[in-house]
Amino acid sequence: MLSKLSSYCVFAILIGCAFISIEVFAHGVDDNTRAFLEQNSGVQFVPFLYIGAKHMITGYDHLLFLVGVIFFLYRSRDVFLYVTMFTIGHSTTLLLGVLGDIQVNAYLVDAIIGLSVVYKGFDNLGGFKRCFNWQPNTQWAVLIFGLFHGLGLATKLQEFNLPKEGLFTNLVAFNIGVELGQFAALVVILIVINVWRKWPSFQRFSTLTNTLLMSAGVMLIVYQLTGYVINK
Repeated sequence: MLSKLSSYCVFAILIGCAFISIEVFAHGVDDNTRAFLEQNSGVQFVPFLYIGAKHMITGYDHLLFLVGVIFFLYRSRDVFLYVTMFTIGHSTTLLLGVLGDIQVNAYLVDAIIGLSVVYKGFDNLGGFKRCFNWQPNTQWAVLIFGLFHGLGLATKLQEFNLPKEGLFTNLVAFNIGVELGQFAALVVILIVINVWRKWPSFQRFSTLTNTLLMSAGVMLIVYQLTGYVINK
């Protein structure tokens, strides 16, 4: 009975996440953070550290992708490997995107981030083998999508025209904050998934869970492409 009740709670949360306004979570910046970024000058290590951590913890798209990445990873070293690949990817493009002033359309980048969520749910369901009799290299896929997640972070920071003075240090602080936020979120996700794996419901409802994951990714894609068309 407890197992069933807990399963229903998990699915209620997942369904709720799928239908909560994506605008609130996906790369959103609250008024206080926006005011700080627009007015900041010089090295602000701790504030940027906090903003980076907060952004990752509330980043709907990043967290969904992480859930998909680790959903069927049972060994700690595999979790470490895949999370490291993701980290290398998004850290690289975050720093290069802002420091190199690489201009990309934020809506299209975020649509690709939504695609990464769809990809991981589809991959977890064995869709590539069933539909195409082919399995992409999952490690490379996580790295490549990580690059786009980093570009998404970079485009958000570029909106505020951050001053050059102290920019590198502030970006390093932001990136460290992102990693700390990712680690905190990862710990919670791993605890929930590892506990759930002990229940029979995990295998029974894994298909539904990853289908919901794909649905949330599709919502992200539609939302961002709609924004692209409207603001083109």
